[in-house]
Amino acid sequence: MAFVEPVTLASRGVELRPMTLEDEAGLRAAASDGALWNIRVTSVPEPEQTRKYIEDALAMREAGNRFPFVAVDAATGKVIGSSSYHDIVPALKRVEIGWTWYAKSVQRSHVNTTCKLLLMTHAFETLGCHVVGWRTDNFNFASQAAIERLGARKDGVIRGHALRRDGTIRDTVMYSLRSGEWPEVKAQLLHSLNRPRA
Repeated sequence: MAFVEPVTLASRGVELRPMTLEDEAGLRAAASDGALWNIRVTSVPEPEQTRKYIEDALAMREAGNRFPFVAVDAATGKVIGSSSYHDIVPALKRVEIGWTWYAKSVQRSHVNTTCKLLLMTHAFETLGCHVVGWRTDNFNFASQAAIERLGARKDGVIRGHALRRDGTIRDTVMYSLRSGEWPEVKAQLLHSLNRPRA
């Protein structure tokens, strides 16, 4: 049995469901909302690379080290982004959350916080994870701020760690959250989601 079994997670009008090849058109449209592939420090596929992006994600799922989800607007069924568990280590009960991106029209909304809350709740409360991790480009300051807003702790920087799409080599900033920290983080995320919007 795989550590991460197929599951659909839903809250506040957002669904996270397992990615399939049928999501190609939806993911291509979501990425086109803001031409997100032009952002140097993200992993969003160019339109003509969308199918390969999905195939690669599903191959990693088959290998057991990634579980990709698509984020969907529950009311319309429209794909609005993607996120994954990755670097899944069952022996340590550890997953990381990444490969995350959303259509420009839902950025700075409740969508990212809702998706992270769903993934973290599932990781800690269903999978029994001891640690959930994140990693991001040292120049992706928006991502670092978003991860820190979730309550994750910065573990450090791995220098010369990965290739960017433009061929340059990035430093990777690593973050984590331990199971003992989760109750307080969950309470804070629920509080921020329940706050009235100005």
